[in-house]
Amino acid sequence: MLQSMTGYGKAQKDSENCSAEIEVKALNSKFLDLNLRIPRELNEKELEIRNLVQEYLERGKVNLTVDFQRKANTVRLALDEQNLIQYYEQLSQISQKLQANTQDLFRLAVQMAENNQKNSIETLSEEEWSMVKETLIETLEQCKKFREQEGDVLKYKFLEYTLNIENLLKDVENQDPKRLENIRERLHNRVKEMKQDESFDKNRFEQELIYYVEKLDISEEKVRLQKHLDYLRKELTSSASNGKKINFISQEIGREINTIGSKANDAIIQHYVVGMKEELEKIKEQSLNIL
Repeated sequence: MLQSMTGYGKAQKDSENCSAEIEVKALNSKFLDLNLRIPRELNEKELEIRNLVQEYLERGKVNLTVDFQRKANTVRLALDEQNLIQYYEQLSQISQKLQANTQDLFRLAVQMAENNQKNSIETLSEEEWSMVKETLIETLEQCKKFREQEGDVLKYKFLEYTLNIENLLKDVENQDPKRLENIRERLHNRVKEMKQDESFDKNRFEQELIYYVEKLDISEEKVRLQKHLDYLRKELTSSASNGKKINFISQEIGREINTIGSKANDAIIQHYVVGMKEELEKIKEQSLNIL
C-alpha cells in the first residue's frame, strides 16, 4: 500500500499521577529528519523515542512534540529531613576545617536538599514511561494511518496518469503505420528524383535507406514503454510503498518517450509525445511525496 510522507497524529493519555500529550507532523524528505521537543524528564529516553519514530515512519521531515505533566498531588514538596541534616552537618564540618563563615550554612543546606529533591522528581518512573510510550505509539500509528489514507488517494492519481500515457501510446501505435506510409511516399518520390542523376549509386543508396529506416523504427521503444507502464501499475497496487522505485520507473518511462519523440519524425506523434511527457511530470512530482 502506498504511503504519503505527509502525515499527522495526536494522542493523549491520563493516569492518576500524570498526563501525556504527544503530537507528530510529517512532511516529505529523502531521509529521516527528526526534530524532537521533549521535557527534561524524557532526556534519558530520547534514543528510544527516536528508534520508535524510525520504526513507524521510516523517513520524512518529522516534528514530534511531547508534553508531560505530573499532577499536583504527586509532586513531593516536603523536604527530606534526613538529607537536610546530612547536608548541614557536612557543610559545618567543612566550614570548621576551613575556618569559614557559618552564617549561611542552613540556607545552603536547604538549597542542596531542594536540588536533590528536584532531581529525584524529574527522574521518570517505569510506570510514567510506560504511559508515555503507549501515547507515543498511538500517535505514530495515527500518523501512519494518515499516510496510508493519503497514499491511497495518490495511488488512484498515479493510475490515472499511467492510463493517460497508455492511451496516448495507443494513439502513437495507430498513427505509426500512417507515419511509415508517409515516409515511404517521400522516399519513393526522392528516389525518382535521384535516379535521374547519372552519379546515382544504387547499392550505396540501398544501404543508406536500410540505415535510415532502422533509425526511424520505434517498435522496440513502444514495447519497452508498455512494459514499464505495466511494471509501474504493478508497483502501485503492491503491498509495499516504495517512492524511490516509482521514481526510477518513471525515469525509464521518460527515456522511452523521449526516444519515440526523437525518432518518430511525425508531427502528430510529437503531439502525443508532449501529452505523455505532461502526464509523466505529474507522476514524478507526486512520487517525491511517496514513502
